[in-house]
Amino acid sequence: MKKQQQSVTSLPRSPEDERRTRMIKYLIVMGIRIVCLIAVFFVLQWWWAVALCAAGAIVLPYIAVIIANQTMNTGVAGPERPGAVQVYRMPPSGFTPPPADGGRDDDERTAS
Repeated sequence: MKKQQQSVTSLPRSPEDERRTRMIKYLIVMGIRIVCLIAVFFVLQWWWAVALCAAGAIVLPYIAVIIANQTMNTGVAGPERPGAVQVYRMPPSGFTPPPADGGRDDDERTAS
């Protein structure tokens, strides 16, 4: 029986790599939030800019959490499993299989 080799391209990303990627995305979005918070104090002359920066500072944490919780789907449905396992056991020594007619004697068949 030929053993299948695991392909590197069919393996999912390692948990460390995936976690690192999600943390980078989270930190980028939260950095933009910090910029929005600071910008609120510098754009006080324009009400629309204050509203935009305040909305960004309020909404971006929610968006950052959603982005950080998304996992990468590489198209692999799951780990590759081997085929069905079949267990074969040798019968104990001295074992005789029962007769094909269910183990009844000829006398019982004719009597009923």
